[in-house]
Order: sequence, then C-alpha cells, then structure tokens
Amino acid sequence: MKKLMLGNEAVARGLYEAGCCLASSYPGTPSTEITEAAAKYDDLYCEWAPNEKVAMEVALGASIGGRRSFCAMKHVGLNVAADPLFTASYTGVNAGILIAVADDPGMHSSQNEQDSRHYAIAAKIPMLEPSDSAECRDFAKLAYELSEQFDTPVLLRLSTRVSHSQSLVEEGERAVPEQKPYEKNAAKYVMMPAFAKRKHPAVEERTRALAAYAEASPLNRMELNDARIGVITSGAAYQYAREALGEGASYLKLGMVHPLPAGLIADFAARVDTLYVIEELDDVIESFVRKLGIQCRGKELFPLCGELSPNLVAEKLLGQRPETASLEEAIPVRPPVMCAGCPHRGLFYVLARNHCMVSGDIGCYTLGAGAPLNAMDTTICMGASISGLHGFNKVCGPESERRSVAVIGDSTFMHSGMTGLANVAYNGSNSTVIILDNSITGMTGHQQNPTTGYNIKGDPACKISLEKVCEALGIRRVSVVDPYDLKAVEERLKEELAAEEPSVIISRRPCALLKHVKHGAPLSIDPERCRSCRACMKIGCPAISMKALAAGGTPKAVIDPTQCVGCGVCGQLCGFGAIGQQEGGKAE
Repeated sequence: MKKLMLGNEAVARGLYEAGCCLASSYPGTPSTEITEAAAKYDDLYCEWAPNEKVAMEVALGASIGGRRSFCAMKHVGLNVAADPLFTASYTGVNAGILIAVADDPGMHSSQNEQDSRHYAIAAKIPMLEPSDSAECRDFAKLAYELSEQFDTPVLLRLSTRVSHSQSLVEEGERAVPEQKPYEKNAAKYVMMPAFAKRKHPAVEERTRALAAYAEASPLNRMELNDARIGVITSGAAYQYAREALGEGASYLKLGMVHPLPAGLIADFAARVDTLYVIEELDDVIESFVRKLGIQCRGKELFPLCGELSPNLVAEKLLGQRPETASLEEAIPVRPPVMCAGCPHRGLFYVLARNHCMVSGDIGCYTLGAGAPLNAMDTTICMGASISGLHGFNKVCGPESERRSVAVIGDSTFMHSGMTGLANVAYNGSNSTVIILDNSITGMTGHQQNPTTGYNIKGDPACKISLEKVCEALGIRRVSVVDPYDLKAVEERLKEELAAEEPSVIISRRPCALLKHVKHGAPLSIDPERCRSCRACMKIGCPAISMKALAAGGTPKAVIDPTQCVGCGVCGQLCGFGAIGQQEGGKAE
C-alpha cells in the first residue's frame, strides 16, 4: 500500500520495517519528526535524550547489545555527537546502527550552514543521501544491511526540503532480525591506544571496500538521455535538476555520497559532452571529480551558500529565466516574534530596561534579540550562554558582573548548560544565570525533556528539579520568579546582580501554546484613556497594534482578542490605566 509521507516519516517507516529496536534522539529542526513518527510504533523503543552525544552513545550501546538502533539530529547536533561518532567508526557495530543528520541549507532554523558530508569523510563512515520520501524509506532499510555487512555505522544525510516534503511511499512489513549475541571483545570495543592503532588500518581497508561497493550499487545510477549535458548530483539538488532540465540532460544520481564511485563517475563523464556538478553547500563532489582529472563545471555557476532551485538550474545551464510578476508595492517585512503570552517576553523587557549585557543561547528565546526588545548580545551554540558569560566576566571584571546575565532554556540547560554552570561555580565568576523554564522544548515543536516529568510518549517519567541540580553544582543562590510579574522580576534581577557570588534565577511559566495551559480573558484598551504613548508596543506582542479608530484620527493602541491570552504584561507598562479585562469593550 502506498502512502503520502514526509521524508522524515518515511525514514521512521524504514526503521520500523528494518527491525530497528531502539531510537534515541535530541530534537532539532529539520530532523525532529523522524523520532516523533518512530515513537508511534509500539514495538520500537524511542526516547528523547538530553543531547545528541548521549543519543548516539545510547544507540551505539544498543548496537553492541545486538539490536538494530538509530539516532537523529540536525547538522549542528552532529557537532555535539562527533566524539562518539569518530570512535564508533573504529569500533564498528554488532547489530546495525543508522545515524540520521539533517542539514539546513538556507538556515531556515539554524545558526549556521554546515555540510555534513565532511563528517562522513573525516570519520570514514559511509553516507547515503535520499532525494525523496520513497528513497528515505528504502535507504534507511538498506543502511542497516550495509552497517552489518561492512561493520560500520552509517550516516543518512537529509536536508530541510527532503525532510519536510511529501511523496508516495510503498509500505512493507516489519522484519526483526534475531538479536545478535554480545561477546566480550576488548580489541573491538575498548579503544585504548594499543587496540585503536590496529583499528585504523582496518577502517581504511573498509573504506576501500565501500568504494568498490559504490561502483555497482543500485544507490548510484545513470539516467542517460541527451548527451550534450551531463549532471552529477544528489539529494534535493537531483530533484531541482530533473525539474529544470527534464530529458534534456543525462544524470548520474548519487545515493551514496561517501565514498564516491570513481570508476562510475569517469564512465559517466566519458558519455556526455559537458559535465556539470550540481550540489548544495560545499563542492564535495566537484572536488572529487576534479581530483580524478575530469573537467567539470560547478561552483563557478552555483553558490556555496543557501539552497538551490529549479529556476536557478535552468538559468545557469539553459540561460532561461522564468517570467515572474512583480508587485508595485513592497510587502511589509514580518520577522519572527515571540507568541502572544510568551513567558520570555516580560523577562527580556526587564533585561532591556536595565541595559543588561545578555549572553544568549539556542531556543525560542533567541527571538529576544529582535526588535523592539533588542535584548540579546550573543548566541553561539547550545550551552554557550553560561560558559561565554563566565569568560566575559573573567576578563571584564566586577563592573561587568553587575550588569551581565546569561539566559538559557530548561531543555538547553539539560543539553549543555550544566557543565557551564559547574564551571562558573568551580572557577568562581560572579555570574548571574537565568534559566527560562517554559516546561517544554519549545523551539522544535513541544518535545518533552528531563525537566517536564513526561517521556516521548507522554507517560509520566522522572522529573529533574532545576533548583536541586543548580544547588548540587555549587550555586547557593537559586530563586524562582514568575516572568509575568515585571516588578518581581526586576527586583530579583537587581538583587542577584548586586550579590557577590554566582546565582541562578529560574524564570518559570509554561509555554502559552501548551494545550493544558489555561489562559485568562483577553484584555482590551480603553481608547479614552489611551494616550498613544506606545509604551505597550515596547514588548513586541503580536496581539497589540496601533490603529486609527476614526478617519484622520490619532492612532490608538488596540488588542486583538483572538490573539491575546490575558497575560497582563502590557497592562503593567501602561501609565494611564488604559489596559484591563474586557467589559463592554473597555478596560475595567
């Protein structure tokens, strides 16, 4: 039976049919839905791990224990998991292990662009790259066979477009291989120097064997049409090329992007007049082709940054520019903003008001960097807010300590913040850390984490206390505030900044979008009391706007009742008492 699936859903289906028994991941767009979809299969154990390193180690442990396993992450998550990845290349596997990594060309939801093919090359691990949902399922299943045949983890490279586009997938039955027995083997699994030295030559020999496999693998195929144009491509770029060029070009579609098939590439190049390499991000394939002494055109035509498109391919290869319509008026820019009622909004308003240097982190709260709040100075990577603040304060001194803070989410704190906080306590910087506890992993679509009290299936689980963790890490000053109460937040902030020791403020209020959160009645603004001072606009709530209530009249602040959740933050900014609960359209 065929079913329309997202690429991520199709990967999950492939795991299921291949007999995968364990999936451990940390959510990261665009990879998140793989594990969410896998969790719907009752006979496939799934979990959210605190971070990607832990997830990969869990999957590797399951593999050593004799069951097929899986972990998923986005491209920057593979940075976190690189430590076990490189050593797993040496240990190899017992049962098969598949590692999905989703790149994000165009940085739709990421702090950088990375090409994960470099990790496959550096770690000397095979990498497969599907171009549609059907291949996502097929490649996931084949990956386990390759993993066990060649004694290696296998990387599956996705991209935002492949992960989040839909195509038809043929569903098959689940087949679970017998559990492979675990046998104690220090030479295989204990990577101390004496054993690791023997492993490196074996890894090189495995790479040569995989390269030979790639030459005849169905993963790589020629599509011979018009010989005047030849295109070597993979992943989403293959779809763009096919849409733009159709039968007017021949294609070498690479489903295995490491190691690459030198002989097959040379054979294909000899069959076409002009050879093009079309790939997103870095010139990985192009460099390999040129290393073989084969002339080709690639990044001289196509950018190293961002996504490609069918239009771009048609323009560069055929000189065709599709007709487009242009608007006479510019469309207003709509930058992403925190949701109405977001608990982070009030806190960032207080930080901005007090002119704090804010060392930021990765999450919904990164939006605090945008106008009108402009309340964030740095965002580097998961956990960097705390470590970065410590370094900043160490070189800038007491004056900095009295005006700088780190902000980090509850999930991000569990991911990478704890070690940074331990460093603050151990090495003694007078740093103030604010944990933004919205009771969920918000930025990736509401996944559970170790502080929420629930697991991936929504069942009750151990709930880790942020207060106790902070105290155990050596922080004596730990307090909790409600970010909706601006006065209380400001008082606590000033108190902790003035203290002569490290401190943690936990800003606790659940995400406004959680289903179980009960909201207050929408607020309204009395136009007779409103003085058009725009103080309420300083928090950047999307429910508030300025509108002229009569033709030619002075714009007044208005609240959209369909968006307002009654958090009351805006009312605390109004000096004229114009904002209150709805009653006859006026403030109480």
